[in-house]
Amino acid sequence: MEDGFELFDLRVEVILPDGAPIYCGARPGDYFELKGEMLTLPPGQGMSIYSLAAVLPLLAAKQRPTLRADWMTSDAEVACPDPHCGSRLRIIRTGTRRFRHADTTAVPLPAAEEP
Repeated sequence: MEDGFELFDLRVEVILPDGAPIYCGARPGDYFELKGEMLTLPPGQGMSIYSLAAVLPLLAAKQRPTLRADWMTSDAEVACPDPHCGSRLRIIRTGTRRFRHADTTAVPLPAAEEP
């Protein structure tokens, strides 16, 4: 029985439209990466907890393969939650990583369904 699955690695990068004010402390080009369930930031770089809170609910869905017509495939920018801040977080799929079910949970796979 197949017990593997793939997830996309993600890079979430701060972008800023020209002339837009920033109030969340982000700098254009700041980023974090998500590989599996592990989120990492470069040494010495921070990220607003409010900006993280805006993007976190989407990351698990962006990690999974989606159909071409699904909005989750095409839409990749999340606005800063402060309506006066012009920054955005762009979610970029950077590669894939393979996982085994048994390595990610103690819950066994359900029995395969008969056709």
